[in-house]
Formats: sequence, structure tokens, C-alpha cells
Amino acid sequence: MMKAQFLTAGDVDSMTGKPAQISDDELLERAAAGDEAAFTDLYRRRQGAVYRFALQMSGRRGVAEEVTQEVFLAVIRDAGRFDAKRGSALSYLYGIARNQVLRRLERDRPYIAIADELEGDAAQWTAPEDTLGDLTRHEAVESIRQAVLALPPNFREVVVLCDLHEMSYNEAAAALGCAVGTVRSRLHRARAMLLEKLKAKKRAFA
Repeated sequence: MMKAQFLTAGDVDSMTGKPAQISDDELLERAAAGDEAAFTDLYRRRQGAVYRFALQMSGRRGVAEEVTQEVFLAVIRDAGRFDAKRGSALSYLYGIARNQVLRRLERDRPYIAIADELEGDAAQWTAPEDTLGDLTRHEAVESIRQAVLALPPNFREVVVLCDLHEMSYNEAAAALGCAVGTVRSRLHRARAMLLEKLKAKKRAFA
């Protein structure tokens, strides 16, 4: 997968005089070197994606907000740990977010049943260009959201990364710190589990 290129203020192509294209990876490397402008650009660019990932993993806005804050604090503290050879900057950010989410879910598990805490905007579960359409569409999105949240975390995370965030197997593997084959097999199993959950829900309301 090609890494997306973006524009950031302050960088000018010496040949054209126009703003240069800066990747996430370079922004993260500059942030690690103490470049505050690069950190700000990276935050503005990827804060929304990290928040959506945390919300889709936890189903709780409070957790998503905490995790997003912790991810970018970790960038300030530990950005030097990023290694572009192991994966993209976005995979690195998702990897931190994943660990933070799992930590909070484990911490809160004795007190909170996930079915009682299903928060979040249904729009977070659709592509930006999608619309909910009508009530039937909304109900379908809500059913998928609940079915994803009901998956065990190791299956939930591959669905969120690969299906909702459209990451490649390689990028998801880098975020999760596992083999590509593991991502592939878990995703296959997770999709089957989702299908069964959705069928069961449909039968229950038939």
C-alpha cells in the first residue's frame, strides 16, 4: 500500500516554490526530533482516525477521548520508538491506541457490561461519504456496531482496522504486532462470527 502524501505548512519545494508534500512518517520523525509544528500537523491530520478507532473498539466516547489523548502524549514521550521499517506512522498510532483501549477494557471489565455502555455516533461506523439514509439504514448500522463490539477484542480489532479503516493486512499486522497470516485468519473468523450474530439478531426479530 502506498503511503499517503500530504501538505504541511512551512515546507516549500525549492524547485517549484510550492508547499512540499510531507508523509505521516516524516511528520512523526520530525516530531520525535522536537519539531512542534510537525507534531501539530500530525495531530490535526490523524486525531480523528485514532478517536474513531478507539470508539469502534470500546463503544464508549469517554474511553475514545482518553485514548486519543494518551496516544499523542505517547508520541511526545516516545516517538523515537517509531521505526518506518516495521510499519507506517498510522500503524504505529493505531498500535498505541490498541494497547490503551485493551488496558481500559480490562480495567473496567468488572464494573461495566459492554452492552450497557454502547455509546457513539453511528456515523463513526460508515465511510465519510456514506449517509444513513433512513431509519432502516440506521438500524442496520446500529446492528453491525453492536455485533462488532460483542466480538472478543482480538477479533474486534482486525475488523475495525481492516474493514472499517481499510488497512492492508501488512499495515494491520504492524499495528497489532503479529504476523500477516494471523491477521488474515482472525479476520476470516471474525467475519464469520459477525455474520452469525447478525443472522441471529434478524431471526430474533422476525
